[in-house]
Amino acid sequence: MDILDAFISTVGSEAVLTGDSAKPYCTDWRGRYSGNALAVLFPSSTQQVSEIVKLCAANQIAIVPQGGNTSLCGASVPLAGALQQIVLNLSRMHQIRAIDPTNYTMTVEAGCTLAAVRETAEQQDRLFPLGLTAIAPHCEIGGNLSTNAGGIGVLRYGNARDLVLGLEVVLPDGRVWNGLRALRKDNTGYDLKQLFIGAEGTLGIITAAVLKLFPRPRSSATACVAIANPDAAVRLLAHIRSSCGHSLSGFELISRSSLDLVFKHIEDVQEPFMRPYQWYLLIQVSDVLQDAQDGAVRSALLSFGGEVLEFDIAADTGGAESWWKLRKNISEAQKREGVSIKHDIAVPVSLVAAFISRADAALHKAFPGIRIVAFGHMGDGNIHYNASMPDASLNKVFIEQQEGAVNKLVYEVVRELNGSISAEHGLGQLKRDAIREYKDPLELELMRTIKQALDPQGLMNPGKVV
Repeated sequence: MDILDAFISTVGSEAVLTGDSAKPYCTDWRGRYSGNALAVLFPSSTQQVSEIVKLCAANQIAIVPQGGNTSLCGASVPLAGALQQIVLNLSRMHQIRAIDPTNYTMTVEAGCTLAAVRETAEQQDRLFPLGLTAIAPHCEIGGNLSTNAGGIGVLRYGNARDLVLGLEVVLPDGRVWNGLRALRKDNTGYDLKQLFIGAEGTLGIITAAVLKLFPRPRSSATACVAIANPDAAVRLLAHIRSSCGHSLSGFELISRSSLDLVFKHIEDVQEPFMRPYQWYLLIQVSDVLQDAQDGAVRSALLSFGGEVLEFDIAADTGGAESWWKLRKNISEAQKREGVSIKHDIAVPVSLVAAFISRADAALHKAFPGIRIVAFGHMGDGNIHYNASMPDASLNKVFIEQQEGAVNKLVYEVVRELNGSISAEHGLGQLKRDAIREYKDPLELELMRTIKQALDPQGLMNPGKVV
């Protein structure tokens, strides 16, 4: 039987795309990476995924797992070239298998959108806290877990790997590992689920997960703060944490250059204050108690001193929507502006200001006139640090000629500060080669050993991560 016929026999003709119909699934969200695929398959069950993987293993066909295709590093699309490969899109696997409000858990399939999971939790008076500021309506849980997504709630709730109790995974030989345990304590050997979270589909295909839920907050407050500089922001973060404790759930840094792009490309947005400032913070606190949260934030800001230039507080999430709209649209505004050299770095929280200062100085010295757009999750040390030329007519050539040099300058500062060149977006194709320079050789050797043990044919998302 022809391999395409075998795929059709497994999932049905309506769930197999080829030719021009497959192309949208072979290009990433940023439009940076495009590849070729024999077909795009849409299984509707774990059993179908297993059968597809067995067919591919028997015929030496590579598999690119895909969810909402919102990867920012080219992990969810096939490679360019002659490699025989398929895209395995899990979007049809979108069932909520179980929800246990008493155990604070939910079991979901990989194709469930993050938005749907959050909504289902709210219907049960619970919270699933993974919150992404960009392209959130389209991203899916399988992709969130495969990239160990971060977002705006990491400060309080942790990354995606901290929000998972169990997994179901189809292994590279087609066997299904059922690790869907809803236990908070299970001390019976290696924690295998952590191998697959953050592996970007290179070790197996996550088909379902048991997620942790939390009490739904009853009260919240968001402060928009104009701050003198990132160094003051670092010190304010420590001050706010000592004042508000675990109720602090978000601490986002936004540069003036970020807002300028939002105002240029996004409709129905406005300046937070009457006058513009160079640096802003969005600070969010929340609690399960009904008590108003704005008083504690106001007291902390007033007691910090003159480096808080101006602030306003909204005592509910609805009142802060206009501020969050600015933050959530930075990535979209950058996309509309054109290509930029993106960095998703992490350093110790105490060194965020040092990173921005050193990286700024290095880039401005090497490339006078360069535009730096810095923003992100300051509360957990993750800054999105993107560079381009302000003149769009010059930018494309600049990036083609200088991306490697810009990356090296930024990554060297990250290395000096004992940071990571990928905080929450993963490696994908974008950083697969660069990581060899900045990760301990022994770590890379261990990663390759695990890859070889689980995927000896090298068919799971080849050309990504390792």
